[in-house]
Amino acid sequence: MAYLAWHALARRRRERCYLLDYACHKPSDDRKVTTEMAGAVIERNKRLGLPDYRFLLKVIVNSGIGEHTYSPRNVLDGREECATHYDALDEMDAFFDDAVRAVLAKTGVSPRDVDLVVLNVGSFSPAPSLAARLVSRFGMREDVMAYNLSGMGCSAGLVSVDLARRVMLTRPRTMALVVTSESCAPNWYNGTDKSMMLGNCLFRCGGAAALLTNDPAFRSRAKMELRCLVRAHIGAYDDAHAAAVHREDADGRLGVSLSKDLPKAAVRAFSQNLQRLAPRILPAAELARFTLRLLAGKLMRRKLKFEGPKINFKTGVDHFCLHPGGTAVIDAVRKNLGLTTYDVEPASMTLHRWGNTSASSLWYVLSYMEAKRRLKAGDRVLMVTFGSGFKCNSCYWEVSKDLHDAGAWEDCIDDYPPETMVNPYTEKFGWVNDLQGGGGILPF
Repeated sequence: MAYLAWHALARRRRERCYLLDYACHKPSDDRKVTTEMAGAVIERNKRLGLPDYRFLLKVIVNSGIGEHTYSPRNVLDGREECATHYDALDEMDAFFDDAVRAVLAKTGVSPRDVDLVVLNVGSFSPAPSLAARLVSRFGMREDVMAYNLSGMGCSAGLVSVDLARRVMLTRPRTMALVVTSESCAPNWYNGTDKSMMLGNCLFRCGGAAALLTNDPAFRSRAKMELRCLVRAHIGAYDDAHAAAVHREDADGRLGVSLSKDLPKAAVRAFSQNLQRLAPRILPAAELARFTLRLLAGKLMRRKLKFEGPKINFKTGVDHFCLHPGGTAVIDAVRKNLGLTTYDVEPASMTLHRWGNTSASSLWYVLSYMEAKRRLKAGDRVLMVTFGSGFKCNSCYWEVSKDLHDAGAWEDCIDDYPPETMVNPYTEKFGWVNDLQGGGGILPF
């Protein structure tokens, strides 16, 4: 009995996963891109006709993205059509030197104390891998476990957290470095396929690095503790699998295609995820209320009519850390979960300040909450993200102490939320909304 008790206690300790700290990448100011600069980049593409030009400007002006996001240097230098391998590596190195060094410095963890590295960058996979480049750049130990994930899309950040968590189940007292970013330099689309143009308007440079551990010695220093993580993958459905695809257009130009089936795939994946998540995070009273209403509806053989979501997730969640994939994505999740403008403010402000930085976006949203001093000891945080495949991943954290580090938001947090979210170039480019043709349903 003593052995079984010891074994159970040891397993419980291994199952612990603490977020020690994290850091978001803030590129240099000379890489900032305004709406006017984005318009100039669009004008450089001589393949575009007036309907294409109108379409892109309309997306940019109405995207919810502000004037302080960041672009890769080759695009700012006018070399978006001839990006080199070095451009992509330079973008990654700048990210490593900023975010990874920052999180190590903040925690006092030496690179040689890192036991596990999980890195995800979706659309750039060189050899040696970026994980190997990171190990080399920081002089990590010879027995460090390094995993390199690619092609996982905007939901890869939580896939990496899940992989680190699962490895730690088998190894006590493990220090894991989770690194997440996207490579924009070699992935600018220069064709005329509208489904592939959207990425140029929405995606911006960024990245984040986080230190996770299951070592109980770090519990008092941790910011949050992971309570559960749920992944849903509906790639077995053809329309969902093809909703976001890296492919060539009819002229052989490579880019990411976002189909009109993407919203439907997102809703389906989201529903699958919530069905498994709800019983794990919501109080019994809320689950019982929902069950009784569901049974009553079936007995009465009609659908109950009521306002708001079927399940009130706010009974078990204090803060919603949503993927800022676009204004429509944020608004759709807000409506489905019955959230307020205040609840989705961190996601909306992240989209405005940083754009969609792919898998790392969630960490900027979390950083906004912390900079605004919203996160208090005992609070519960739900992260939700979507990605190609098609996937919806979520994780549930408990805040360990009052948090107030402004991080990458330090120099601008007092300016958010701004007095107006209207793009300052709406007047200049507003004519695009008055022209005929070139519209279409935007799948984000």
